[in-house]
Amino acid sequence: MLLYDTSCTLGRSAGGPVRVALDASAIPDPPGGAGRYVLALAAALGRRDDVDLTVVARAGDAARWPAPVADRAPARRPVRLGWEQVGLPRVVRAVNAEVHHGPHYTMPLALGVPAVVTIHDLSFFTHPEWHQRTKIAFFRAAIRTSARRAAALVAVSAATAALLDELVRPRVPVHVIPHGVDHSRFRPDDPGDDEAARARAGVSPPYVAFLGTLEPRKDVPTLVRAFDRLAGSRPGLSLVLAGARGWGADAVEQAVAGAAYRDRIRLLGYLAESDMPAVLRGAAVVAYPSLEEGFGLPVLEALACGAPVVTTSGTVMEEVAAGAALLAPPGDERGLAAALEAALESAGDRRRFGLDVAAHHTWAASAAAHAEVYRSVL
Repeated sequence: MLLYDTSCTLGRSAGGPVRVALDASAIPDPPGGAGRYVLALAAALGRRDDVDLTVVARAGDAARWPAPVADRAPARRPVRLGWEQVGLPRVVRAVNAEVHHGPHYTMPLALGVPAVVTIHDLSFFTHPEWHQRTKIAFFRAAIRTSARRAAALVAVSAATAALLDELVRPRVPVHVIPHGVDHSRFRPDDPGDDEAARARAGVSPPYVAFLGTLEPRKDVPTLVRAFDRLAGSRPGLSLVLAGARGWGADAVEQAVAGAAYRDRIRLLGYLAESDMPAVLRGAAVVAYPSLEEGFGLPVLEALACGAPVVTTSGTVMEEVAAGAALLAPPGDERGLAAALEAALESAGDRRRFGLDVAAHHTWAASAAAHAEVYRSVL
């Protein structure tokens, strides 16, 4: 059953705050896209009076989470997966939680309280070739289990909810709750240290920027080839690829090595969170050619920074951008090169539209919608 809501219409209306245990034990440091969602959501929930939040983290990983934190999960992944089924329910009981939130597909089977589970995307079903084999069977089973046994599911976009309904057919309510943007950081005006931040990152305008993990679904090799097509007519332009080296990143490095203008392509590695807004603000264009995402947060953050954005048609990023980005067909280097060229030519035209789109997304609103889902399952 799909409930496409982000409004406060559900659940109990009286009583004290809902006691919630948020499982952050799977979030790496530094975080990827799903990890940034959990970090931002935890911070926003921690500011609410109607949620009494406890973050369950790995041992030694308490510093980056809002208090209180139960940092009891094992650090090693194989051990942690077993602990999730046996040790996590004990922690949930120990902190007297009324609701458990699994923000990364999974949940304990014997929990004792209602569980809310976030589903980010269905690529484990639609594109298993994008993932390590060891993860495919595990996450397919985890998603199917959550769709049967959770009290409610959160889908991060309407596109994810539609695929979830088509491929898994959940037996529980599905609530569509989009991500937010930290508008105190991702904003169009320079707070005064952008030049220093870009210097730390080792970039200088003009450049096309990509921010995201270097993995197959992001289709960065197509972006490299598209940049190669237009670089000859734009001698000052460079391509900046900022992101951690993920599984399958060899294809990116091979594409860069084979590029005619490889001396103008920068592989920065993981970009510090503090430097992300400055790199987005300074970009002539932000390119996000991903083939499939659950949400595509970098697109929204780039729009919030006032940057021209090029992304992929027929994907959730088209849904998120809501007409504020230029689109290219997935995997089409000619189409992507043309879209980049058009964005470079009309950089100022879409700025206000993009800012308006981004303004509708806040982490406070996302947290409010999550709080309503928590109340609805009690």
